[in-house]
Amino acid sequence: MTTTEMPAVSECTVTGCSYNHDVGCHAFAITVSGHDGAADCGTFIPLARKGGLPKVIAQVGACSRTDCIHNKELECTASGVRVGPGEGDHAANCLTYTRA
Repeated sequence: MTTTEMPAVSECTVTGCSYNHDVGCHAFAITVSGHDGAADCGTFIPLARKGGLPKVIAQVGACSRTDCIHNKELECTASGVRVGPGEGDHAANCLTYTRA
């Protein structure tokens, strides 16, 4: 059995997310999802209350964007992932997403 290291979320600039503290994601792992050209951060929660772990260790736990060059068997193979604002007030996108 082989263990694959999950890529770290190296940056998140979505200030309206409950897991973002000082431009760092504090979720244990995020899920990348979406369709029609957008790679949404499925872990985005737009609440005023902050959550997550005390230190930044966020990583990509799953990716359902099979059309991304970094997706191999629903796992992200990028060396790191950046998350930023998506379209609308309550959206976050994987900025590392690249259509294959």
